[in-house]
Amino acid sequence: MTGSLHVDTTGHGPPLVLLHGWAMHSDMWGPLLPRLAQRFRVHAVDLPGHGHSAPLHAFTLDGIVAALASVFAPEPRALTVLGWSLGGLVAMRWARREPARIGRLVLVATSPRFVAGDDWPHAISDAALARFGDELHVAWKLTLQRFLALQLQGSEHGRATLAALKHRVFARGEPSPKALFGALALIRDADLRGEVGALTQPALVVSGARDTLALPGAGRWLADHLPHARYALIPGAAHAPFLSHADAFGAALGPFLDDG
Repeated sequence: MTGSLHVDTTGHGPPLVLLHGWAMHSDMWGPLLPRLAQRFRVHAVDLPGHGHSAPLHAFTLDGIVAALASVFAPEPRALTVLGWSLGGLVAMRWARREPARIGRLVLVATSPRFVAGDDWPHAISDAALARFGDELHVAWKLTLQRFLALQLQGSEHGRATLAALKHRVFARGEPSPKALFGALALIRDADLRGEVGALTQPALVVSGARDTLALPGAGRWLADHLPHARYALIPGAAHAPFLSHADAFGAALGPFLDDG
């Protein structure tokens, strides 16, 4: 599939779109891809400025959704969209903007708001997120490596999964610095809590019980406030449950996909 975004497509069946997290790219899906490609036409997207996709002039949710809508406009069938972390924010906004286009949502290790506030304890502090921005200016590659480690912190299989992530993260070259800062600002400012109730698509929300970036409470809140959602908590997993606990993740995902 061609367009403003780089998309790797494999498999046969109904369309399934995969949206990755901050500073990553579509090659991060690892062992999940061949499993899904047995049943779906899987479209693994590089978000703007990540992987092989060119950056946007301004990295905004609506800008990303517009790029996705353009690329997938030729697809006549409703899409199932799986969004991980930042990709979950994009998936929710896309579903809000094109409700007829998005048939189902899978929201993995994500949150409607990634920064804590007086009325939102299920997130990291603004100061912690700001440190990533400060460190990006000084040594972006080391900052990304630290971010990878944080994603697996506390996970039962963290060391092995971290090694796999480090191997993959720079496999498509260096991400655009503009995109990294733009995406970080998006994560800092986004608050989709007011939109969640309007998302009428069937949804599966998956959290890692040891996730310190998208806390399990955020996933539980999403599942409680989405009109048609189910929730899966994966014990022992942190921020990348589809990598660290692939079998448990598949066991949660399979029945949801089978229902459609």
